[in-house]
Amino acid sequence: MAKKEFSYRGKSLDELKGMSISEISGLFTARARRTLKKGLTHEHKVVLEKVKLKDPNLKTHCRNMVVLPEMVNSTIKIHNGKEFVAVLIQPEMIGHYLGEFAMTRRGVKHSAPGIGATKSSSNLSVK
Repeated sequence: MAKKEFSYRGKSLDELKGMSISEISGLFTARARRTLKKGLTHEHKVVLEKVKLKDPNLKTHCRNMVVLPEMVNSTIKIHNGKEFVAVLIQPEMIGHYLGEFAMTRRGVKHSAPGIGATKSSSNLSVK
């Protein structure tokens, strides 16, 4: 079975890479379109330049940056509040924000109650 060719709103990846940012923003959702209409901030421009230079150690705090077609197949380390999470940008991520791929919260993993936590904890064996 042949691999399905990627397309975003009827456009192939090569067509998307050939478009300007204003043309691409017309294909995005309303929130991403509004973000790009206001223009890229200085930090976003720096990240985009480093992506074009193929910087292998690109770290960023810009979680509110929209994934653009130029960023595909690059690895970006996105800060999640505690550490940098390495994310390989794939074509399916176009139009989403970088912060969506570096989760800031983890599930709670409870263990046994601490000593003195409750009356019932005195019945547990202390290891």
